[in-house]
Amino acid sequence: MKILITGAHGKVGKGVTKAAIDAGHEVWTTDLSRPGFERKEEGTPRYTQADLTDAGQAYAVVHGADVVIHIAAIPEPTGNPPHVVFQTNMMATFNVLEAAVRYGVQRFVYISSETVPGFFFPERDFLPDYAPVDEQHPIAPQDPYAISKHFGEQLMDAAIRRSDIRCITIRPSWVQTEANYEQNLGPQVRDASVLSPNLWSYIDAYDLADAIVLAAESDLPGHEVFYIASPDNVGGHDFAAVLKEYYGDTIELRDIDRVDASGISSAKAQRMLGWTPKRSWRDYLDADGRLIATS
Repeated sequence: MKILITGAHGKVGKGVTKAAIDAGHEVWTTDLSRPGFERKEEGTPRYTQADLTDAGQAYAVVHGADVVIHIAAIPEPTGNPPHVVFQTNMMATFNVLEAAVRYGVQRFVYISSETVPGFFFPERDFLPDYAPVDEQHPIAPQDPYAISKHFGEQLMDAAIRRSDIRCITIRPSWVQTEANYEQNLGPQVRDASVLSPNLWSYIDAYDLADAIVLAAESDLPGHEVFYIASPDNVGGHDFAAVLKEYYGDTIELRDIDRVDASGISSAKAQRMLGWTPKRSWRDYLDADGRLIATS
């Protein structure tokens, strides 16, 4: 297939680009970075610099694609003014999806966020109703990032009502690469009391890329939403025990399939996409949360 990947130069985009090429697809990429003008290495995908908040540029890069994987976004709400986060994410998604509908794109894969339920960046704190969190959990976002991602999911619903496009939304957990495992997850490996709103969950960038390519290849009808998180929690803690210790009875514990379960369930993705996670924090960090030396 001819696959357009937006946000291709980011942490997620780089992994997805490689995974899609390795799967045999013809890959086109776009981002805000300036293109290089030197001779390209063999296998380098076509790249077009584009600001997707501009409808004309969005239409220009989408034209001819069979599948769009839309990753481009401001990835969290704290580093930009609120209106910039919301406007950028909302209009980029609207423009790219609108172009995809008008050009008859077959499949649209939208990269949303684990923050959509709202308990990650709230102005008035609240906790999940239950854990592990799944796709049925109530949604009540407050911040401009989670709201923009939630509205993006609603745009997918509208698209399948008005066209033949098929949409899949991916909600990744906190994405980790070789470069940031120790910095981001090391403290939680050493000490379960270092809390995060996603209840000790995470996802390896390569496992996420595999899930996104499976979504691009999927023939699922309509619009489906999938959480993508590693099946184990950061630190390999007894999930029921640490949930009870640090949250008491505030968060209901639901069924888990392993002692060291993640705070986010990816059971639906494993069942419907055929996704099988292959990597763990243990592949990168030792029991003290330090990077494992490699020769």
